[in-house]
Amino acid sequence: MTVTNNTAGGQPVSMANLRGVRKLADKYKVLVIIDSARFAENAYFIKTRETGYSEKSIRDIAREMFSFADGMTMSSKKDAIVNIGGFIGFRDKELFRKASTFNIMFEGFVTYGGMAGRDMNALAQGLYEGTEFDYLESRIGQVARLGEKISAAGVPVQVPIGGHAIFIDAGKFLPQIPAGEFPAQRLAVELYLEGGIRGVEIGTLMADRDPVTRLNRHPALELVRLAIPRRVYTDNHMDYVAAAVSNVWERRDRITRGLAIKYEAPIMRHFTVELDLLS
Repeated sequence: MTVTNNTAGGQPVSMANLRGVRKLADKYKVLVIIDSARFAENAYFIKTRETGYSEKSIRDIAREMFSFADGMTMSSKKDAIVNIGGFIGFRDKELFRKASTFNIMFEGFVTYGGMAGRDMNALAQGLYEGTEFDYLESRIGQVARLGEKISAAGVPVQVPIGGHAIFIDAGKFLPQIPAGEFPAQRLAVELYLEGGIRGVEIGTLMADRDPVTRLNRHPALELVRLAIPRRVYTDNHMDYVAAAVSNVWERRDRITRGLAIKYEAPIMRHFTVELDLLS
């Protein structure tokens, strides 16, 4: 379970859903692992949207979320508000030992995983501060504000607005560009050229190729994600982003072609792919 769900517009997973998954996993005797990068954001949405949780603290909600899991992974650069680091956790000690077999060889000792002491301290503090309701309300509110400004300009975005990002519907933004020319990636390029805004494509390029046919897989939506880093940007920065997106929207009809792959790795190509601009 990914909480919140990044490829579904940053939408939360309800406690009822987590409870149901736990019940299903018990029936079929499989493990439940939570991708916890944005667990605090998910807990915020449970508190503000789900019946019975409005009076509970973010931390109490998080504890209940994790009570339904056998293990968790976390990239701490998200809801722990740090620049580096992460960790894994398991209920089963033997499973933890198996996962830690190569830790010393490739990462560092199991208690620090190659992280410096200051980074571990920052991570611990970030987990505490990142589960404060006022902080979450301010940050998620800033994301909503940006989404509302972009949407007001006519730009098609996924709604409701998620917790950590705005997801622009590139298929509707650039309908003239076929999926085989990666419209979401072209839009991401245009936003960078327009205002130095670094977004990420969640579409045909990221979906990669079918492992058997080697044809491009085409997801239902071609999205560009504008993720908002924690405690970095002001509302003025958000206004700048909205203006840049609006500028590209106004000239969208002049963007007639997409991109072609020049080089791609056999797996996870979207991290290192080289593309040519079609004209």
